[in-house]
Amino acid sequence: MIIETLSNASQIEIVAKLACEIWNQHFTPIIGKAQVDYMLEKFQSQKAISGQIENGYSYYLLRADSDYIGYMGVCLKENELFLSKLYVRASQRGRGYGRKAVEFLEELAKQKALSKITLTVNKNNTDTIRAYEKLGFANLGSFAQDIGNGFIMDDYKMEKTC
Repeated sequence: MIIETLSNASQIEIVAKLACEIWNQHFTPIIGKAQVDYMLEKFQSQKAISGQIENGYSYYLLRADSDYIGYMGVCLKENELFLSKLYVRASQRGRGYGRKAVEFLEELAKQKALSKITLTVNKNNTDTIRAYEKLGFANLGSFAQDIGNGFIMDDYKMEKTC
């Protein structure tokens, strides 16, 4: 797997298209189509991704052979690397790409002298929670966050020490 740092508008467009595909497939059964559509527009549209990058987020495309198979987004927070997004196409899951992505992030955290990687994950996203636990993340507890338009993100916070 090759990990590419986003550096241009065409790559941002690829991430937005991957987000639409992956989120609709994966999250619609968990949070419903209306919330997926709202969150895609608010957090994963080309405009939203560009704004996040301008505000310090780093995005990466995941590529296997010549195909883009997923993406991730991170930002630095005090002594931690916050993993905001890590998504892999359904057809590519179970092949070790998530593990390789987390290993990349562990190296990135070490290079930046950060002591941990944190993330949030929907409480009902059980397969993903199990995957993160297998990768060494600990569940620190739950929290809910109002994201507007009547929607709530009901998540667990997870952490991995580097």
